[in-house]
Amino acid sequence: MRNKTNIARGGKVTQSSLFGPGVPERAIDGNRASNWVENSCTHTQNDRNPWWRLDLQKTYNIDTVTITNRKDCCPERLNGAEIHIGNSLTDYGNSNARCAVISSIPAGTSKTFECNGMEGRYVNIAIPGRQEYLTLCEVEVTGQLSETNIARGGKVTQSSLFGPGVPERAIDGNRASNWVENSCTHTVNDQNPWWRLDLQKTYNIDTVTITNRKDCCPERLNGAEIRIGNSLNDDGNSNPRCAVISSIPAGISKTFICNGMEGRYVNIVIPGRQEYLTLCEVEVTGQLSGNSLN
Repeated sequence: MRNKTNIARGGKVTQSSLFGPGVPERAIDGNRASNWVENSCTHTQNDRNPWWRLDLQKTYNIDTVTITNRKDCCPERLNGAEIHIGNSLTDYGNSNARCAVISSIPAGTSKTFECNGMEGRYVNIAIPGRQEYLTLCEVEVTGQLSETNIARGGKVTQSSLFGPGVPERAIDGNRASNWVENSCTHTVNDQNPWWRLDLQKTYNIDTVTITNRKDCCPERLNGAEIRIGNSLNDDGNSNPRCAVISSIPAGISKTFICNGMEGRYVNIVIPGRQEYLTLCEVEVTGQLSGNSLN
């Protein structure tokens, strides 16, 4: 954590209410002092569902969020708080995708939560479902500026559907990779299963980043192909090939360079065998083509 830039420092902050001098800016002052009298901890009133929000001003892929809890009193108040990350201000930002639930942080301790590149401008810490004071003595965030992920505005389909694993899950902006987190697609056990993204217009595709499933069976994706083009022949799977996915370790995101390949459609297909296809996130970067379709 210490050797990575804390991007929280440049942000703007707000919270559900104010108790005494516990302004929200105290959580990004660069000071982990955790006794109230040291004037470095935030404090809300005894709110129903209290929250604190950091606006990073730009969209980032968030790697970690580190929270320092109060030392001199009542560390249990933070038990059950949630970290949410995303680009929406619905419900003050508390409806964005969840990175983690804080079971507990010992008094005066700093704890780091892995968010695995979740995309968002806003980082919220909220205590849902009860009336409580919310106090944060420091919030530190690491991540990288997000290149525009053009997949987010697309339309998606896939060869079949297993359970709730709809194709839209692969472009929800969330790299969560355990099935129970409800962010991974899933086909049935198809011959040559496929997933297709329609970007709506033709782009020169620079990169395709794929996040593989973490909790089980990452080897299913071995041998999958990324295909890019403007044809819907064979459901788009006959378009030129950008890359073959030899393997992606469980829960890992891997980027494939497509060198400006032109296409409206991005397909991921497992050719030549019967298999389940699961994708936990697909991110695409590129520029509108001069030949873009209207």
